[in-house]
Amino acid sequence: MTFTADFGKTAADYARHRAGFPAELFRRLRAFGIGAPGQRLLDLGAGTGALAREFAARGCAVIGVDIAAALMAEGRRLAGSETRLGWVQGRAEMLPFERDAFDVVSAGQCWHWFERAQVAAEVWRVLRPGGRLVIAHFDWIPAPGNVVAATEELILQHNPSWTMAGGTGLYPAWLGDVMQAGFSQIETFSFDVSVPYSHEAWRGRIRASAGVAASLKPIEVATFDSELKALLESHFPADPLDVPHRTFALICRKITTTR
Repeated sequence: MTFTADFGKTAADYARHRAGFPAELFRRLRAFGIGAPGQRLLDLGAGTGALAREFAARGCAVIGVDIAAALMAEGRRLAGSETRLGWVQGRAEMLPFERDAFDVVSAGQCWHWFERAQVAAEVWRVLRPGGRLVIAHFDWIPAPGNVVAATEELILQHNPSWTMAGGTGLYPAWLGDVMQAGFSQIETFSFDVSVPYSHEAWRGRIRASAGVAASLKPIEVATFDSELKALLESHFPADPLDVPHRTFALICRKITTTR
């Protein structure tokens, strides 16, 4: 059975409790020519705009695309009066944009949800020659005995079909995806940071995950949340928690002479 999730069901928790990408990511991307003022940037799987809002704040003209109207509504609310950010509901596999329309395409925390070959081909189509694609992730990291590992174990007890436990925050398969689509000048980097979460915020962050409110029934979510609360109080009493995360980014370029 293929695991599916509907993040629109958890839009409020998603907007409130998911930590945004760290500022260091945008500093490093700028060195690759990504995020410069005036760039035309398309953000795929934009959700509540964790990438899109940051790029718009740095002066890019951004369009965020997502299939979930509820997430985009939260994104509009969080963006406030930002005029450089627009929203389009749609699928990354079938983008409603002209060829060579964007300088940069970004995809944050979403590439694994796509029909990847199809999306890579669409990204190639809508990027201008010389344009760049960045695929970024910001994942919690389970390690023996830490709060992430204990939380993942609890999720699996309630949702055995969840397939995302035990991640390393690194995505080597994405290199093959972009190579097959014709991209070159491929580079990757990663770095680790710790994110402080109160008990309440961590519970909200986990409710907003694919394995909980995005895929379980409301009564099941409530039961899980109660058990997570008890787990934190008994085994991880420090408040706030210190939650390890890993940032990963892949950057590549559309060089038409090599296709």
